[in-house]
Amino acid sequence: MLGEKDSPKKPYGTNCSNNGNIKNKKKKKRGGSKRKLSLEQTVAYKSVSEWVFLDNSANSSSAAEIIDDFGVVHWNHPKERLVFDFHCHSIHSDGFLSPTKLVERAHQNGVKVLALTDHDTLSGIPEAQEAAFRFGIKIIPGVEVSTVFYPRGETGSEEPVHILAYYSVCGPTRIEELEKLLLGIRNGRFLRAKSMVSKLNKLKLPLKWEHITKIAGTGVAPGRLHVARALVEAGHVENLKQAFSRYLYDGGPAYSTGSEPNAEEAVELICKTGGVAVLAHPWALKNPVAVIRRLTEAGLHGIETYRSDGKLAVYSDLADAYGLAKLGGSDYHGRDGQHESDLGSVSLPMSSVHEFLKVARPIWFKAIVDILEKYVKDPNDANFHFITKFEKIRLRKGISAFSSASDLINHLLSLWLTKEERLNPELEAIKLKLSALSVSHAQPETDAARTK
Repeated sequence: MLGEKDSPKKPYGTNCSNNGNIKNKKKKKRGGSKRKLSLEQTVAYKSVSEWVFLDNSANSSSAAEIIDDFGVVHWNHPKERLVFDFHCHSIHSDGFLSPTKLVERAHQNGVKVLALTDHDTLSGIPEAQEAAFRFGIKIIPGVEVSTVFYPRGETGSEEPVHILAYYSVCGPTRIEELEKLLLGIRNGRFLRAKSMVSKLNKLKLPLKWEHITKIAGTGVAPGRLHVARALVEAGHVENLKQAFSRYLYDGGPAYSTGSEPNAEEAVELICKTGGVAVLAHPWALKNPVAVIRRLTEAGLHGIETYRSDGKLAVYSDLADAYGLAKLGGSDYHGRDGQHESDLGSVSLPMSSVHEFLKVARPIWFKAIVDILEKYVKDPNDANFHFITKFEKIRLRKGISAFSSASDLINHLLSLWLTKEERLNPELEAIKLKLSALSVSHAQPETDAARTK
């Protein structure tokens, strides 16, 4: 992301020829001969598609669409190209589009799995889930956590590092701990943005704080991109790129730091709360080898190695050296074509997605089991809403169709897990305990209603 992750001196998501030894993708000729998938590719495709379509079989000879009572689209597809995007932003942080509009655009671009990874907040996930169900897209709840890496014996200085955290459909297990961390970061971003405005004013570039908060939107912690937009709107610079290259780049004349946590501690907390930790845009780092080595020791699961212009060989090699999954995403913000990659523009090999899911799915499954176990031990409203927190918008339309919480949870499990996962003995034991409960709960509230 231009602004929150690196300066314009290190572009990514654009056609670069000298950054990270990019292996450019070769365009396939139309009408050419089709190569048969290898056994490894076939296994990877089958496993991934079963997870994406929840056993609705990617081997069917004809496509079909089934809509249940909730308005959820279930797809039954012939073998087709699966498009993933593991990195994007909405207006809940520094994106330009609402989660709904973001999902709509992803659908238009053929994306089947989308991870919403707003900066330091999960607040956009419920709306994204509701929109995604309408379009038959699978949402991975995510967040991009702002951190700082401090050298410890290595050469170099401290630097900002962003960690992508991917969670199960139920979200983090110890959500209070994660939210405390994210809230601290967001509060620090307000102070950081105010410091930037003060520095710009001293540079004879007058900006008003009210202008920044209006651009950011209600309740959104302002970031560098919001300050950059204010500079453009005030006529101080011609475009966002110029705002960063002149004033807001790391160490620039108007740059300020916030209250970001230690990168290693953030990785440890992501793992502790049932998440999968992936290093974002390592090509923006000053000392990527030291960062990757130390974060791997803290529990890092993967790094971004793919972008829209291809695979970056040096980071792919680092992933291999440290046994990390290889991922990538557009980092789309909706800037209307201003030097950024579009949703779904990163071509991830099916083998890479397969390897990532081999790491992620057991972690997510355990997180769901832990959350259900907590409810079984204490079936109160708070623990029930903990299960359904990312489903609350959609559930308000159909919760009355279920006679008990147990029935509703079983229905949700059928939407979240494959048949193999649902037949897991550990989950079967929990479902047996759920069936013994005769509990019903009030309809889940939205965040807005709960804060009134």
